[in-house]
Amino acid sequence: MNTVLYFSANGAVYETRAYTKADIDQLVHAQGLQCLTSADNQFDFWFSSTPAGCQRRINRGATEILLSTTSFNGRSVPLLRGGVVVATHDADGDLDGLSWQQLELLVEKSRSLTARDERLLNRRINRDVRRRQRAATAAPVAVPVRPARPVRPRTPALT
Repeated sequence: MNTVLYFSANGAVYETRAYTKADIDQLVHAQGLQCLTSADNQFDFWFSSTPAGCQRRINRGATEILLSTTSFNGRSVPLLRGGVVVATHDADGDLDGLSWQQLELLVEKSRSLTARDERLLNRRINRDVRRRQRAATAAPVAVPVRPARPVRPRTPALT
């Protein structure tokens, strides 16, 4: 039994089970999973580098946990998008479940973010949201056009 954390794109966090990388692939709903490991080599963050259209929203919770468990700072932490799975690995590098001690450690580390890192992260996220909104409004909208009806020649009226 491998207990992992699933950080949903809408902010909810679920404790679920995964037995293989294919299970993580199903949770994240993407191909080509990427993995980042915490500074202490204890936590693995699984995510898709190119999430599907509706999954492009920044996953704030997962990004904050990544920030608090690695040597990244508020300016350099990658902004994780879509669903993110947090798990661990065994000595052979295979997927392993999180223990209750590791879950408590994640909670403890998430509370250790500095005000400066939170402020920098908020600025980056807000900037990204504004940029995406501008891109969405600037993109030309395709309007369906009805094809023109063929013009019928008029016959002159006889008087």
